[in-house]
Amino acid sequence: MPDRSLGVPVRVDPRGPRFAAVLTTLVLILVLVTDSGVLLAAQAVVFALGVVLGLRWSPYGWLYRRLVRPRLGPPQELEDERPPRFAQAVGLAFAVVGAAGYLSGATWLGIAASAAALAAAFLNAAFGYCLGCELYLLAVRGRARLSRG
Repeated sequence: MPDRSLGVPVRVDPRGPRFAAVLTTLVLILVLVTDSGVLLAAQAVVFALGVVLGLRWSPYGWLYRRLVRPRLGPPQELEDERPPRFAQAVGLAFAVVGAAGYLSGATWLGIAASAAALAAAFLNAAFGYCLGCELYLLAVRGRARLSRG
């Protein structure tokens, strides 16, 4: 795994998170069609691994590195991993809330949380617009403004 001890941001191929968003979109559609809290909990685990281990070491990142990237040319540029990793954390929060809703019988909560996560994943998959990444950048800017006083 990458060494983050030097404070140097990890850089990733931006096509990897978009590939993950496609898979996440498909999983979340299946969750909504089946009302499966178990499947949503499995997606939460995928999000959690991306948050804890980093995007390249998450299940979808691993699939991208092994199956997709070798068939593509090198990326034009690499991007900072922190914004899409934050987006994984946001997805994790929605997946945990949704799974809790489905598994506790509050199906409406499962549907609402899954639909919100689906909207964000679809934006990234279809248009390359990462809503969680934008939230990360807003938080960084807000923290910088607060520190300037």
